[in-house]
Amino acid sequence: MGRARRFQWPLLLLWAAAAGPGTGQEVQTENVTVAEGGVAEITCRLHQYDGSIVVIQNPARQTLFFNGTRALKDERFQLEEFSPRRVRIRLSDARLEDEGGYFCQLYTEDTHHQIATLTVLVAPENPVVEVREQAVEGGEVELSCLVPRSRPAAVLRWYRDRKELKGVSSGQENGKVWSVASTVRFRVDRKDDGGIVTCEAQNQALPSGHSKQTQYVLDVQYSPTARIHASQAVVREGDTLVLTCAVTGNPRPSQIRWNRGNESLPERAEAVGETLTLPGLVSADNGTYTCEAANKHGHARALYVLVVYDPGAVVEAQTSVPYAIVGGILALLVFLIICVLVGMVWCSVRQKGSYLTHEASGLDEQGEAREAFLNGSDGHKRKEEFFI
Repeated sequence: MGRARRFQWPLLLLWAAAAGPGTGQEVQTENVTVAEGGVAEITCRLHQYDGSIVVIQNPARQTLFFNGTRALKDERFQLEEFSPRRVRIRLSDARLEDEGGYFCQLYTEDTHHQIATLTVLVAPENPVVEVREQAVEGGEVELSCLVPRSRPAAVLRWYRDRKELKGVSSGQENGKVWSVASTVRFRVDRKDDGGIVTCEAQNQALPSGHSKQTQYVLDVQYSPTARIHASQAVVREGDTLVLTCAVTGNPRPSQIRWNRGNESLPERAEAVGETLTLPGLVSADNGTYTCEAANKHGHARALYVLVVYDPGAVVEAQTSVPYAIVGGILALLVFLIICVLVGMVWCSVRQKGSYLTHEASGLDEQGEAREAFLNGSDGHKRKEEFFI
């Protein structure tokens, strides 16, 4: 049987008068509420007490104390005080079966009694949270929260990332206690894997502001992803390169396969799980390397293109570059010189032809004038030009 923090609440004050002729004696009791496992104090207050007999009985009408003397051998009940003003008994480890009316009886000429009602509450235990079926990325997950025993019925609430989720609750009364359950459904993605969902239970048996909580860690399954990380950015001949295949997935892929395009891996290569080691690199190791991983939800593949840096080839290429540039410049200069020479020849020929044409034209005009003068003829002969 669970234990709760020991506390009690006085709820109601009852008065009764048990008076003999002219005595005016009175007895007063208080109702008490206690959490299961806690401590309750039952008090009978006396007024104008004259030494009459006082008897305290349990709900089964068994006498616990007779005028301050123990009558029932139940060590959980202890007489804390017996005075002309009050009688106070202490009940430890309160149980549901202790609940009921406790009689404070004052025997005078007439017997009078007053009843102190003891109410026992049951605090909820830590809720039990279960998942209905395995959660998968893109689907819904259904969680159930159960508090099998509480009094009064516990109130259940769901929280995720400090936000309350709306659940559906139900309860069933079993004797004096309640069994309460609640369910909640929501959609999940791979980012929800490892997230926390909390079920909280509260009722009046717990101290104010307190609750019982159970946290559930979400287990969301999803397809794998893969990415290759190289031990160095630039690789040279003779270096050792280590490739690491970073894989995620739930369930986590148990096997990782390494390949090099349509070729086999170099004989020197060492593939162990997530790592591929390539010692003593040469240019023949160039190619596209892949790592592959799979689980029951999918398949993932990552690529890495290896290009081995050859310092000798780079130096040779760098020394050949100036000669190519010089050759290009020389070719351009020769071409320009040829163009200039051709232009000069063409201009020279053009100018000489124009001079000879004008000279011939002048001779023709002089001959025609002389002939016209001698012959006295106005006839016109066709002028011909010769371009030399």
